[in-house]
Amino acid sequence: MSSAHGDGASDRLSRQLGTGGAVVVGLGAMLGAGVFAVLAPAAQIAGASLLPALAVAALVACCNAISSARLAARHPESGGTYVYGRERLGPFWGHLAGWGFVVGKTASCAAMALTAAAYLIPAADGPARTALAVAVVLALTALNYRGVRKSAAVTRALVAITLAVLTLVVVLALTSDGADLARLAPAGDTGGAGVLQAAGLLFFAFAGYARVATLGEEVRDPGRTIPRAVTVALGLTLLVYVAVAGAALAAVGPAELATAPDPLAAVVAASDAPSLTPLVRVGAAAAALGALLALVLGVSRTVFAMARDGHLPRRLAAVHPRFGGPHRAEVAVGVAVALLVSLVDLRDAIGFSSFAVLVYYAIANVAAWTLTREEHRPPRVVPATGLLGCLVLAATLPPASVLAGTVALGLGALSWAGRRWAVQRRPR
Repeated sequence: MSSAHGDGASDRLSRQLGTGGAVVVGLGAMLGAGVFAVLAPAAQIAGASLLPALAVAALVACCNAISSARLAARHPESGGTYVYGRERLGPFWGHLAGWGFVVGKTASCAAMALTAAAYLIPAADGPARTALAVAVVLALTALNYRGVRKSAAVTRALVAITLAVLTLVVVLALTSDGADLARLAPAGDTGGAGVLQAAGLLFFAFAGYARVATLGEEVRDPGRTIPRAVTVALGLTLLVYVAVAGAALAAVGPAELATAPDPLAAVVAASDAPSLTPLVRVGAAAAALGALLALVLGVSRTVFAMARDGHLPRRLAAVHPRFGGPHRAEVAVGVAVALLVSLVDLRDAIGFSSFAVLVYYAIANVAAWTLTREEHRPPRVVPATGLLGCLVLAATLPPASVLAGTVALGLGALSWAGRRWAVQRRPR
């Protein structure tokens, strides 16, 4: 197929991933971000009510996943909610969804790179960790450049390492002499607002299931593969999160969990086998790398889809003639993430990313509401609950995150208006 943009390359991606590969991509995007980065700030807000907050986040994520899976089966193209919003609600909503995804997930990529560097060289100073984080971003960008199958294979190995280490953490925590299951009881001093705010942060950990949908154009038999992969990846991740969060609470309690910069390493250090703490650090780095790999994969596909439709520079819509991936979009995302890692401290980026992505899924739920019976729409309660949950969790995030997210989405709306104005002024 010849390019529409005159560079001799196709602007369509090849279908290379089956159900197993798609599940691995989803697991790689989710596992790590939540377990290794979000438990501490969420526990600081929710305290002993961490598990109820996790349940709220899981409920919203489940509704979003069902809506996204039904939409992805109907519209199996790269871009996720950018495509669903465009096709079901109109070009503006697709543009806003794509903008929110790209901005929010680019920040998430930088946060994951910094997390990996912090775990790999915990004793190093800030500049050294930043330099390593930049190197990690560039290396994974080069890997993605060589094709989605190679990326999925590496992600599979990273997911296996992560699951093994998390299993070790759970076993050590629950068999420790200091473990106390009474610590799992929710505290009465945490109000509903605190639980919701913690749930908004924890939602950051679940958002990776959409990576399967953003790869819709590269999945074989998308009508069956995408719903299955999303359901399996989300279900497995929820089981892991409940086990790890429960074990961590039982081992050290919410107060220590909330103040630990490396909460799972602190859990192992307090166990009967503290000598295994370095192993957990290696597992944390592997998890962050797996999440970063899948994040860059998903963001680059959304950039590719938006560029193909003219919402971003069309040159980014090229497909590599040998490797079959959107190589220009991948390089652009990699460079943007490397710049963020170099210039910005993104420890507070979780809230910003959560806000942008919650708005993204709110649009997905509205789009799912428009599906007909013939299009296998989900029960109406699913997109309705998902939409309400997204809006409530977004509104209850820390005020700075809400403000930054609102400004970012406002810039996206302005870019849409500027593009419309430019198109209208062109001579016919």
